[in-house]
Amino acid sequence: MAEVTEASKIIVITGPTASGKTAAAMELCRIFNGEIVSADSMQIYRYMDIGTAKPTDKEKKATPHHLIDILNPDEEYSAALYRLQASEAIESIRSRKKTVFVTGGAGLYIEALLGGLIAAPPADQGFRDYCRREAASRGLESLHDLLEEKDPLAASRIHPHDSVRVIRALEVLEHTGMSIFDHKRKHDFSNASYDCFKICLSPDRETLYTKINERTDDMISQGLVAETVRLMAMGYDDSCPAMKSFCYRHMIDFIRGEISQDEAVRRLKRDTRNYAKRQIAWFRRDKDISLYVPGATEEMADAVSMFLDLKPG
Repeated sequence: MAEVTEASKIIVITGPTASGKTAAAMELCRIFNGEIVSADSMQIYRYMDIGTAKPTDKEKKATPHHLIDILNPDEEYSAALYRLQASEAIESIRSRKKTVFVTGGAGLYIEALLGGLIAAPPADQGFRDYCRREAASRGLESLHDLLEEKDPLAASRIHPHDSVRVIRALEVLEHTGMSIFDHKRKHDFSNASYDCFKICLSPDRETLYTKINERTDDMISQGLVAETVRLMAMGYDDSCPAMKSFCYRHMIDFIRGEISQDEAVRRLKRDTRNYAKRQIAWFRRDKDISLYVPGATEEMADAVSMFLDLKPG
């Protein structure tokens, strides 16, 4: 691993969904001549703009963004690949003498970038295909039930609908006989490749839930249903990894006539709130993170300036 140097300094801006990460990052980029490396697990997919709350063309023109629109919705991605591509983007930004802001709510991607990956077995495509067949015939819940039987710790921390993480946890257990979370505990992330200042936006729960509900309503008015119809017409249905996300799964059920639009919206708001809860729990584990109220740009800018060792005037 390369030695951490002054040029390796990066700022991470994270927090739960709808907490205002993009707005904060763009304002800090303006102040510190920065560019954004996205750490969002859904904005990597093309054609999925409204449901993933991607930055607008105007915002991307004002502040360059990296690792957005890099995959089709039927392609899979991994934390290892993210680490590689994010590192390349960071080096490119630093070569232009710009400040790097890694921005997003995917805690696993950020953890992989900053500390490396746990020593777990590589992907076993045969085992994954078997698990997917089981999920298709017996339901995804059956896989989570199996995980709960074999690895209660992992099952308690992985949502039953998160097929990627459920299968990965079963895969690690199958090949090593050890819980994926035991692997994580053994890994001390000592191979850090960056000197990092981590900002986490932390709105109060009531405000966050109001923002989530308002953003969901905005997505509907902006055309989330029509966007989902277009994706399905392109051949991207709920068999694709990206289309299984709560951003689109309930819209698919509505389009197929299985639930009403009001019910689809209710479920989307509920699942987004639950996702935010899991993100908050993840970030609370990080003792090196600095919490800020959304909108506290001046305080964040002062802290970033100190981290970058910038002299006044």
